[in-house]
Amino acid sequence: MRYVIIGAGAIGGTIGGRLFQSGHDVLLIARGAHHEALRDGGLRLITPEGEARLPVPVADGPVRLGGDDVLVLATKTQDTAAALDAWADTPVEGGGRAAERLPLVCAQNAVENERIALRRFARVYGMCVWMPALHLEPGIVASHGRPLSGMLPIGRHPQGVDETAERIAADLTASNFAGFAVADVMRWKYAKLLTNLGNAVDALCGHADGRQKIIQRAYEEGRAVLDVAGIPYASREEERATRGKSVEVGPLDGVPRGGGSSWQSLARGTGSIETGYLNGEIVLLGRLHGVPTPVNLVLQRESDRFARERLAPGTLGVEELERLLG
Repeated sequence: MRYVIIGAGAIGGTIGGRLFQSGHDVLLIARGAHHEALRDGGLRLITPEGEARLPVPVADGPVRLGGDDVLVLATKTQDTAAALDAWADTPVEGGGRAAERLPLVCAQNAVENERIALRRFARVYGMCVWMPALHLEPGIVASHGRPLSGMLPIGRHPQGVDETAERIAADLTASNFAGFAVADVMRWKYAKLLTNLGNAVDALCGHADGRQKIIQRAYEEGRAVLDVAGIPYASREEERATRGKSVEVGPLDGVPRGGGSSWQSLARGTGSIETGYLNGEIVLLGRLHGVPTPVNLVLQRESDRFARERLAPGTLGVEELERLLG
């Protein structure tokens, strides 16, 4: 079974690198300077136990696929539709198209990716990603998690567990992750959505004192919306009990922790950011169910502005953000 990792950034690079280290067949998909660096020098994977140069095969777009391939989508949500459109019609050995024959795993934040995928692919799996990782320079991925690199519950979307989910979970567990198959993967992903509402605050304000109060306000807004909408989500206590001490953030020599995925988008100056599908999901649900979401609305608006204007992360003062929040 070959793992085709579409989007070899912080998450995809760590998953692909760890699977490759444990002997699995892996193909990384990357673009531009990152693709060139991976092609010419391999993946430089930095972890708490050291640094490795991994000669993982890489391509910059769709390739002919095998019947046992697994597609793992690790792009940001705003890039999901375009990425899947590029792969849906890819031929598979033995006949047919990727969209009809191959499993697609959404190893992404937010809860919209699986719906986008189901419009194009018949077999969609959700994966909840708890993984402290960093990708800022071409060819380099830093994974801060220890003793395991991440916790990755996986299940069929919209629900259920099958042999493929069990096999992927087993491969991940053998590759320095806590991988396990769950029948209610979206309940875990909605819990992660609540946690990710703070990404915008970190992207805007960095690690400034006082930001935690704003993160808590965004979280409480999100929880209120999910409760009114009747959407189940795992509790913080359940998350902590499941994760335990298997995934903690460890220091890496010469690699600062930086920030989460939204912070990294601003740091790389990509011009886009995922908060429209994080805080924006809460705003959307709030409008659908008549629940005010002023904090998440401002966080979505300001992070979109920072991305559009290519402003540096962490440059909005907490006091200014509080003023904008009213």
